[in-house]
Amino acid sequence: MTTQQRCPVDHGYQPFDMTDPFPSYAALRAEEPVMYDERIDYWVVTRYDDIKQVFDDWETFSSENAQAPVRERGVQAKKIMEEGGFTAYSGLSARIPPDHTRIRAIVQRAFTPRRYKALEPTIRENVVRLTEAMIGGEQPGDALASIAYHVPTITILTLIGADLDMVDTYKRWSDSRAAMTWGDLTDEEQIPHAHNLVEYWQECQRLVAEAHETNPDSLVGDLVRAQSEGAEITDHEIASVCYSLLFAGHETTTTLIANSLRVLLSHPEAWQALAEDPSLIPGAIDEILRYSPSIVAWRRKALVDAQIGGVDIPKGANILLVMGSANRDESRFEDPDSFQISRPNAREHLAFGYGIHYCLGNMLAKLQTKVALEEIGRIAPDLALAPGAEIDFADNLSFRVPLSVPVTWKERVDA
Repeated sequence: MTTQQRCPVDHGYQPFDMTDPFPSYAALRAEEPVMYDERIDYWVVTRYDDIKQVFDDWETFSSENAQAPVRERGVQAKKIMEEGGFTAYSGLSARIPPDHTRIRAIVQRAFTPRRYKALEPTIRENVVRLTEAMIGGEQPGDALASIAYHVPTITILTLIGADLDMVDTYKRWSDSRAAMTWGDLTDEEQIPHAHNLVEYWQECQRLVAEAHETNPDSLVGDLVRAQSEGAEITDHEIASVCYSLLFAGHETTTTLIANSLRVLLSHPEAWQALAEDPSLIPGAIDEILRYSPSIVAWRRKALVDAQIGGVDIPKGANILLVMGSANRDESRFEDPDSFQISRPNAREHLAFGYGIHYCLGNMLAKLQTKVALEEIGRIAPDLALAPGAEIDFADNLSFRVPLSVPVTWKERVDA
């Protein structure tokens, strides 16, 4: 059996460094596309066809570890979470059939285009309000903090039926979830995040209990009504769906909007093309998802001895599927390191996964990003990256999140 047990320093791959991982991905694809990394105890898979095959074979490669902490929780963090009654589990991404099939079918009936299309006027209104506020302020602005931070959070809180005054609170809880699940924290660093996760889970349970009493017009209300009409879903499962959606429903879309502006403004000709012809925006969003996805890697576990790309993978092995690499695989995308808003096969990206776990909220994420680019392009077609801006990214195994998007614009003159 092939077991390459060395640290791959010659590839330049650093699992948690998101600054510019793409050269190391290219080296891995070329030299060691299925590589064991003992630093994280994962087999790292970087070629498009191999990753798509693993996503598609859920019976061999389970999603059960998709939400497991990358670093084991420390004694004190465990104690805080146990005493706080933290029993949250994945809404969908880490569940396996038949539970996954059962719950997804119920959630999909509630998570309808009708419900989130009804949110489009509110999304547009929020983008306009936040964009005008930013360009009316001091320069340089920060498009992430001023626009991308708020829009998807308000949207998902509205969809779920949560308190819109809690945007900052949900962001704090979400940051803790990302850090505790996919981060590389010391035991001491985990402690405040453990407290946050307890609060987060308690709020999800409260939303479900409240929905039983008030019958709200919200996604939680839909799930509670489905339960009362005989759908096989428990309160704990509904709360777990909330726990997942209140994170995934805004965190990755905040990053998608931020990355869309960051990438487009670093290619001014593309930004101008979209500002002049908004019909190009849907294709451009798929190219952004390919070129700079919010999630660059996701996890699976081998349930039996298997092979990936001709490499033997032992039963029980953890697998890291690097979609950020697959999306730049030369065998699938011509000139993959170039950004082309009219790329004909951009939609073949794996940014939303593939197979039975394909992202349920992909259309809502695209809708919000489309509206954001339409309105920002209309209001501020002269938006530009701040001169000399250096954009840093948070350390994380899976999420590639810019910490800011500094921007400038021409001063407005009142009529």
